[in-house]
Amino acid sequence: MRQSSLFITLILICFTGFFSEQIYANESENNQAVIVVVGAGGTPEYQGQFAQWASLWEKACSNGNAKYIPIGTITLNDSNDVNDLKILQETINKQPKEGDNPLWLVFIGHGTFDGRTAKFNLQGPDVSSDDLAKWLEPIQRPVAIINAFSSSAPFMNKLSGKNRVIITATKSGFELSYARFGQFFSNAISDSASDLDKDGQTSLLEAFLAASRQVQEFYSAAGRLATEHALLDDNADALGTSADWYQGIKPAKQAAGKNAPDGYRAHQFCLIPSEIERKIPAELRAKRDNIEMEIIKLRDSKEQYSDDEYFSRLEMLSCEIAKIYEQFD
Repeated sequence: MRQSSLFITLILICFTGFFSEQIYANESENNQAVIVVVGAGGTPEYQGQFAQWASLWEKACSNGNAKYIPIGTITLNDSNDVNDLKILQETINKQPKEGDNPLWLVFIGHGTFDGRTAKFNLQGPDVSSDDLAKWLEPIQRPVAIINAFSSSAPFMNKLSGKNRVIITATKSGFELSYARFGQFFSNAISDSASDLDKDGQTSLLEAFLAASRQVQEFYSAAGRLATEHALLDDNADALGTSADWYQGIKPAKQAAGKNAPDGYRAHQFCLIPSEIERKIPAELRAKRDNIEMEIIKLRDSKEQYSDDEYFSRLEMLSCEIAKIYEQFD
């Protein structure tokens, strides 16, 4: 087993994620785009709440140097002329199809499910999970879709795919009641208290875990039976994982038939990157993230290798990450 000082240093780099700021030369531009869709509220009370949640996303985008693209937040009226479905389709079509910086879609409002088709309630015609699946099909860049509305679970089945993180406020299309998950998630995405691994940034996974916990606490404090159970999928199997399957940020168990544990890829999505993370060019960050996923796969299959082979593979991957940082040292 190799235990040179260089090897130990590289291992620490890979698993802690803490790097000296001295190895970064120039801060790169963060070109993440966040489309925040506020649906029809139904009542002024709900419409006001949804608009407030959207304002939290606007603030988070500003803090993270991301492009904020609102839909449904300006035309808050009951006019029959409003057609946010068309606006949403056109907005998605205009987004770059390829690249390393993620595209985020955030849906805030109410949803419906008739046993066959799930829809998100827009001002004007509603958008179905089939609509979104079709519009997003050409997009090959990383995508995060936060379905913060009731009856949203079927959207995971349609939208799950490679290099995508799908979050739904419910585990079933028949969880029809108003979902509070969106409120807690909108707060958590920029809340440093949600940063479980203390790396200076709150990841998509950490925000999901924090919001899920707060939803549970709300229903427990109110003495009510929970009518919403959020799920996260980032391994393209469309099955999803609930927050109670995690210990910290690591999945502690896995359902039979799943491709791999959910959460690892979601932990690489950060709307508000740390000061250190901002300095990594998007292309190099994507390469680093891919290698980190290879390290995770290796770690999860450690029992398949001898000690010498395992640490040899680990050292090789660690060196690849080190070479990435050398490119802008």
